[in-house]
Amino acid sequence: MAKVTYVFGILLVALGLIGFWGTGSIHYTALIPTWFGLALGVGGILAISPSEAKRKIFMHMNVTIGLVGLIGAAAEAIRGYIHAEHAGLEPDHIALAAKLTMACLLLIYVNLCVRSFIQARRSRQE
Repeated sequence: MAKVTYVFGILLVALGLIGFWGTGSIHYTALIPTWFGLALGVGGILAISPSEAKRKIFMHMNVTIGLVGLIGAAAEAIRGYIHAEHAGLEPDHIALAAKLTMACLLLIYVNLCVRSFIQARRSRQE
């Protein structure tokens, strides 16, 4: 799962940079996926450890970062859309797409991590 974490980190960094350039390099909040991606990338590198205890700790930290990012991105996408609708404005489609993409990527990542944790626990019990 450490390599998967690293790949999702790279995808989030790319998403943040594309979103930043897509907004005309004006809105620095478009770089938020980049920061989550960097955190996951570093966590993925740290989770490549020969020590099972360290690997478990870092993977649990990584899935927590992913879950926080998932909740934040989904909540912000919903909030931004509702705010624009109530104001009678057209929502910023680039920002909305970036937030939803981040939420989807992190949903997949968290799901993969949880499945891996369950599988690891079952294999230890056997």
